[in-house]
Amino acid sequence: MSLDVQKMSDTNKPKQPKFTLEFKQDAARLVIDKGYSHQQAADSLEVSLNALGRWVSAERNATAGPSDKKPTLSDRRWTRWRTNWTRPIAP
Repeated sequence: MSLDVQKMSDTNKPKQPKFTLEFKQDAARLVIDKGYSHQQAADSLEVSLNALGRWVSAERNATAGPSDKKPTLSDRRWTRWRTNWTRPIAP
């Protein structure tokens, strides 16, 4: 009985739209190159602000050169852990 209920609830879920990579890149370029705010671009393209923010971040990371990339939080934690781990222990 519970399986039937589960199947029925799955059919009532709205389908998530699928956007092509080109669409996502073009949407991100509106913010990065054209100077649109995130909200303006999201409204004009009728996409969620959250999705557009992810696309902009991904596009910025993809176009950043190796020297432009800031260390992420996990990179900094790893460096701190490695430094503390390899530090000699005083007798």
